[in-house]
Amino acid sequence: MIGVLGGTFDPIHFGHLRTALDVMQGVGLAEVRFIPLHRAVHREQPMVSGRLRLRMLQLAVADQPGFVVDDRELRRRGDSYMVDTLASLRQEVGQRPLGLILGGDAFNHFLRWRQPQTILQLAHLVVMSRPGHDRIDDPQLRQLLNWHQATDRDVLHQLPAGRILFQPVTQLEISSTRIRGLLAAGHSPRYLLPEAVLHLLEADGLYRG
Repeated sequence: MIGVLGGTFDPIHFGHLRTALDVMQGVGLAEVRFIPLHRAVHREQPMVSGRLRLRMLQLAVADQPGFVVDDRELRRRGDSYMVDTLASLRQEVGQRPLGLILGGDAFNHFLRWRQPQTILQLAHLVVMSRPGHDRIDDPQLRQLLNWHQATDRDVLHQLPAGRILFQPVTQLEISSTRIRGLLAAGHSPRYLLPEAVLHLLEADGLYRG
């Protein structure tokens, strides 16, 4: 089973990496594909280029078996829609199970995404669960969960798509926004992200001023 983790990764940090490892080990994924978006649809645009964000990802995952960087959204250009990314992946992997990894906040807005039902036909949803962050207020989303929720990871390995699993992950209060703020203020974000990424940020003066 292949996990799919999309985002701006502006920059990548230990919050992304630790939770991805939790999911890979907890769900039994063969790999996690980190897919940096080209142009955001429902959030602010990345502050640095796709080329630099891709390089940061490559440095960050270099020593972790099973972590793979996938540049298909950067190559596709235009607005980055997950349904297009998953359709592209599905063409490559056939009926092998795919698991779209997303946070609880993103899941709460899932029905506002482009073609959410098609996404569920293309992949499972693996929702990263943190204590106190799993409340679902939208009745339509609760209904979707009632129809599709799985409580056993083995179900996800038996089907190519269509189930929703909540997977507990480590709670790390780290954000790209905070890291950018530290750099802009002339402070070091050391110990919030991999050293190799920090060296690149410092060498290129990224996010400063």
